[in-house]
Amino acid sequence: MSDTKVIHSSDTSGHIFSLFLKYVSANVLGMIGFSCYILADTFFIARGIGSDALAALNLVLPAYSLLNGTGLMIGMGGGSRYSLSSTHPEGETHRTVFTQSVLLAVIATIFFALTGLLGAEPLCLLLGADSRTLPFAVPYIRILLAFAPLFLANNLLVCFVRNDGEPALSMAGMIIGSLSNILLDYLFIYPLNLGMVGAALATATAPLISMGILSTHFLRGNSHFRLMKTKPSLSTASSICSLGVSSLITEVSSGIVILVFNFLILDLSGNTGVAAYGVLANIALVLIAISTGIAQGIQPIVSSHPGKKGQPVRHQIRCYALLTALLLALLSYAVIFLLADPIADLFNKDQNTALTSIAADGMRIYFTSLFFSGINIVAAVFLSSTDRPKQAFILSLLRGFLLIIPAAFLLAHLFGLTGIWMSLPVTEGIVCIFSLLFLKKV
Repeated sequence: MSDTKVIHSSDTSGHIFSLFLKYVSANVLGMIGFSCYILADTFFIARGIGSDALAALNLVLPAYSLLNGTGLMIGMGGGSRYSLSSTHPEGETHRTVFTQSVLLAVIATIFFALTGLLGAEPLCLLLGADSRTLPFAVPYIRILLAFAPLFLANNLLVCFVRNDGEPALSMAGMIIGSLSNILLDYLFIYPLNLGMVGAALATATAPLISMGILSTHFLRGNSHFRLMKTKPSLSTASSICSLGVSSLITEVSSGIVILVFNFLILDLSGNTGVAAYGVLANIALVLIAISTGIAQGIQPIVSSHPGKKGQPVRHQIRCYALLTALLLALLSYAVIFLLADPIADLFNKDQNTALTSIAADGMRIYFTSLFFSGINIVAAVFLSSTDRPKQAFILSLLRGFLLIIPAAFLLAHLFGLTGIWMSLPVTEGIVCIFSLLFLKKV
């Protein structure tokens, strides 16, 4: 295998900032495009099918979060290990890490596909579907999980192509895949009248188009990774998962939050409340994708500058990333605060005033979390990229499980629906303290 593309920069601030812009801009745009997979479903389902279908979509989002998070864990973990090992390109780890990542993806694919084909209805019932939402939820989740091989393969290629020095191609794959999903959503839901089946097929087949774009990396002879004949390695698999587990928990945490909030909101506001929260949850996927794009953009740079020699570059990149996350959070929140009502109306086919009111009021509270979540996501990926998976895992665990669940139950009991919206910014604010403490020690 030829030497890998290692991302180096000169010691000048200008060159480092240019490198930062190159990778982060491409990944922010790419992640926004990727996150629009489900947002497009939300819009077309809300406008073309109705509020029960929208509630059903929100109920099954945790399963999508687990699927996408697993793909990111393998892709981000494998990509990070690929870059970290690039100083020894002929070493066993560097030569075989892509193959070991593919083996992990195959195992995950079998689990998800079998779950979708054999257990779609029990899974939907477990996630809170009732007689009104079950007919919409079952076909959607069955198709989505049955197409797990495409989602996982796409996540893997996006991360490895980016770590192989092609952030623009990685971005193009994600954006074109997302645009194709939007076009297919419209085609399948409106002219072909396929309902939830059409929405699921559009989302499930879009990764295939993305992979078609990414495959040009191999066709042009630019790839420095390929499948190798090797035995499965438990140590390499463990290393991949440990570096990528924070990405998994970040995704799964959104699914856990959705699941917990759905059950709490069902008791307080019924299916209308769940549909309103579906608007928030899906907009959140896009806004969180901005921070995720910043974090994933700095990962190849940080991983490629290890040790004391790379410390000045890592320090500058970290400063740029945190400042960018805060500025984009401010911009995003300003848009949400000013346009909450018309945004909610976009997803309200039935002109349900209660749905618009709940969603708009919720947005203005819920999305104050952006000021903290951006720092937390950047910190977790930065720590993983510097081979500190334990600290990254702690941050992700605090965000995803240990704080958000008790906060949601406690604040819902004290303040009702307003308390539910408050629980996310409260959690992210507490975790932000830990993030800054961990970063200070790096």
